[in-house]
Amino acid sequence: MEKNPVYEMDSQNYNLKLAEALKKIPEFKHPEWVKYVKSSPSKERPVEDTDFWYKRAASILRQIYRNKTIGVNRLRTKYGSKQNRGFKPERFKRAGGKIIRTILQQSDRAGFTEIGKKIKGVGEIKSGRKLTEKGRKFLESIKWE
Repeated sequence: MEKNPVYEMDSQNYNLKLAEALKKIPEFKHPEWVKYVKSSPSKERPVEDTDFWYKRAASILRQIYRNKTIGVNRLRTKYGSKQNRGFKPERFKRAGGKIIRTILQQSDRAGFTEIGKKIKGVGEIKSGRKLTEKGRKFLESIKWE
């Protein structure tokens, strides 16, 4: 049985390699507005990492690979964090959805994901994004060099 390269590599190293591979794909370009927006209402400043867009896209694609089907709301919860409210207790805030939606739309255009429709009367099929065969092959092609 062949080992799955998505799981045999450490997740952080895998995401960095995947981010480097995504830079070469023309559909994945970070928009101009990404320099000025915060990734979540709980953050105080915009993200300063120049490769943030590709790292977040790699992380989202890996989440879709792991969960089979996942939607924007669940990804917002995954990337959320606690908000510092001064003297009041911290509260969890979900991440902003614009960045996640735009990355999912770019991966749709690249042919890596597709929208999984909910079928009436069938409870086990969830709506959200799922990987296509092209996307699965691309994620499994990332290996140690």
